[in-house]
Amino acid sequence: MHEQSTAQNRLQSAIQTLQRGNIAQAKSLFTSLCHDHPHLTHAWFGLAYACSNLNDFTASIAAIDKVLEHESKNIKAIIFKADQLVYNKQERMALSFYEAAIQLTSKQQNLPDEIVRGLQRGITLREKYDDQYSDYLLSALIKKGYERGKISKRFDEALDISFGKKEIYLQQPTRFYFPGLPQRAFFERSEFPWLNTIESKTPAIKFELQQMLSGQEQFSPYLDSNSTEPNFVKHLDIVDSLNWSAAYLWHYGVLNDVVAEQCPNTKQALDTAPLPYIGGQTPVALFSKLKAGVKIPAHHGLLNARLICHLPIIVPKNCGGLRVGNETRQWEEGKALIFDDSIEHEAWNNSQEERVVLLFDIWRPELTDDEKRLITDMLVAVDEFSEQE
Repeated sequence: MHEQSTAQNRLQSAIQTLQRGNIAQAKSLFTSLCHDHPHLTHAWFGLAYACSNLNDFTASIAAIDKVLEHESKNIKAIIFKADQLVYNKQERMALSFYEAAIQLTSKQQNLPDEIVRGLQRGITLREKYDDQYSDYLLSALIKKGYERGKISKRFDEALDISFGKKEIYLQQPTRFYFPGLPQRAFFERSEFPWLNTIESKTPAIKFELQQMLSGQEQFSPYLDSNSTEPNFVKHLDIVDSLNWSAAYLWHYGVLNDVVAEQCPNTKQALDTAPLPYIGGQTPVALFSKLKAGVKIPAHHGLLNARLICHLPIIVPKNCGGLRVGNETRQWEEGKALIFDDSIEHEAWNNSQEERVVLLFDIWRPELTDDEKRLITDMLVAVDEFSEQE
């Protein structure tokens, strides 16, 4: 007990000496104390401070390492070591310690100002290093003949992700995930030869749509309060609203005879597509109408075993676009967009007029016939189970 009291007295004396500015004397006192009481972390911390004030950063780092031997998650010590490494011109190593401190405090609130300032130094250094890293890599690639937008869009995106400019978006279906399918946001029209037939019928489909719009209203809210779709937009202005509305030709695998009779050319065009026929679920085919100024927030679809097709029918000028993952495309009348809706996506209409697309789902082209059959049988069984009392 007496020895512990003596150690504390010596520690206070050394701290006071440091505070008075007698740095060399304080270092001597802390060094002696650390020798006699090697487990006294406050003494090692004091020695680290004294050495740092004497610009002996190697000794300062060695002293703070003694603190971290006993208290590996001491945030103050981790930041202090990072600072000393910066002073010692070892920024890359310093960054790893700043990153550790940032990670350890990520869920903590009301941190002391001293810690907050230290974390900010780490963030600033990380931004500096990221800029240096991206500039160096880009310069090296350009010297080798790289031109953005000229060789590979996938490589361009990989660079953006590597540089922290874009996120990684993966398939996250809300109902059923089928493994092993390519993680692609958009597919190209040229990959689906049957699209030519559907796109060629755009004028006839548009005429049928306009006739329907001028007659008895067939549109209803796309999302309602009782919808079985994921309620990703609860409390927003598109639930139980005609801001985003649909006129279904096929609704959960059931043909809407009224709309089919009004739109025979549309029905005939869709018959040429590889629609998935799953009792009570698919196909889904509809005219999707988005009113002026309305945005559909980011969300994920039900399945990754299908793709969604948009055939733009009515597209005002400066309408807006469709973002899937990191890629955004604009609607162009008569030119289909095909995308994986299990990847985060959103859409918006910035114009002053309504936008209408013919929306329908198709099987993923990578699936075999056996896989389609198995998926169909499973999803039907899921529905049968859900209907049991």
